[in-house]
Amino acid sequence: MPLTEKQIGVLKGMILGVSLALCIVGLGSYLNPFGFQASLNTTDKLKVAILSCIIPALFLAICIGRLAKHRFLTPEDIDGGGLSKGSSQALLLQSLLQNTIEQTLLAAIVYCAWSVVMPATWLSVIPLAAFGFGIGRLLFFREYQMGAPSRAIGFTLSFYPSIIMLITIIGSVVWRQVS
Repeated sequence: MPLTEKQIGVLKGMILGVSLALCIVGLGSYLNPFGFQASLNTTDKLKVAILSCIIPALFLAICIGRLAKHRFLTPEDIDGGGLSKGSSQALLLQSLLQNTIEQTLLAAIVYCAWSVVMPATWLSVIPLAAFGFGIGRLLFFREYQMGAPSRAIGFTLSFYPSIIMLITIIGSVVWRQVS
C-alpha cells in the first residue's frame, strides 16, 4: 500500500528526528561535551538528571498554564473537559498538554535511569536530550495546527532521544547480566 503525502511528510520528520536523536546520544556519550568525570557518585549523577528535568517540567507547566488561562477566559470551557464539550481551542490545548505529559514523564524516568545505569562520562547525553526536548516542544507547539508532517520533527526531537536512551539502558543492563 503506497504512503499518502502526509505519511511521507511524517516519515521525513521521523528520519530527521531519529538522526538528531542518534547524534545527541552517540556524540553526547562519546565526546562528553560537558566534561563529566568518571568519578562522579550516584548522587551527583542524579543531580544532573534532576536538573535536566527542569526543561521538560517547564514545557509541561506552560501547557498547563495555557489551558488553564483559556478555560478561565472562555465561559463555555471554564468547567473543564469533563464537564463541558470543549471548544476547538480547548481541545487543541488539551491535545498539546496530553502529549507533553506523556513526553515529560518518559523523559524524566529515562534521564534518571540513564544517570544511574550508564557511565558518568556519558552524562552529557542527559542535558543534550533535555535541550533537544525543549527545541522539539517549541517546534511541536508552533507547527501543531499545520498537521502531522509539520509537527513530526518537533515530536521526534522530544521523543526519540528518550527512546534511544531507553534502548541503550536496557541493552546495557542485559549486557551486564549476561557477561
